[in-house]
Amino acid sequence: MHDPVRTGELMKIGIIGAGNIGGNLTRRLTTLGHQVAVANSRGPETLTALAEETGATPVTVAEAARDAEVVVVTVPLKNVPDLPPNLFAGAADGFVVIDTGNYYPQQRDGRIAAIEDEGLTESRWTEGHLGHPVIKAFNGTYAEDILTRPRPAGDPERVALPVAGDDDSAKKTVRHLIDELGFDSVDAGGIDDSWRQQPNTPVYGLRAGTDAVTAALAEASPVRTDEFRA
Repeated sequence: MHDPVRTGELMKIGIIGAGNIGGNLTRRLTTLGHQVAVANSRGPETLTALAEETGATPVTVAEAARDAEVVVVTVPLKNVPDLPPNLFAGAADGFVVIDTGNYYPQQRDGRIAAIEDEGLTESRWTEGHLGHPVIKAFNGTYAEDILTRPRPAGDPERVALPVAGDDDSAKKTVRHLIDELGFDSVDAGGIDDSWRQQPNTPVYGLRAGTDAVTAALAEASPVRTDEFRA
């Protein structure tokens, strides 16, 4: 089991994917003092500007998890199977993986039979390809909110994010990181429950506090809407 991080502990964090979510997490986490390595599919030479802006270290995807205590996988779902084998071979003991992914079959990813036919949640499918348990977070978060909506604890306008995962101590680590970033969080259950925060559920994209997020998770339906089926 992973020992949850202590309050105020700075970590080594690897971010795989430097799009909107990955880029803004890089910006915020480096500001908080964490040591961030960031990678994308096009190579570290394309991340020079982000590195100069943030102080993050641009690396290859294969190097992103080296010594990392937390690894954020924030790539299109269709690209998850193409990630390098042994991706986490050099990660720190007890490392935690955050999955921010969503299944957009019509818009981007094409048909994934295990999700469509077998009813796997998006994150359970991702977990199978990664070969490591994941914590699902940030998947319904607007990227700009990571920069513009942080609030101190107790602020009535503080936004809460749902967090799903099977390992309670890993989930604590992620929830602590979310708190550091300036957001509350709500335990959304295990990975098999993470359909409650998939696209087009009541909580997806919801900018609200813990009570509203808790209620939205409870209102979710496991039936995937036509817009998000292949």
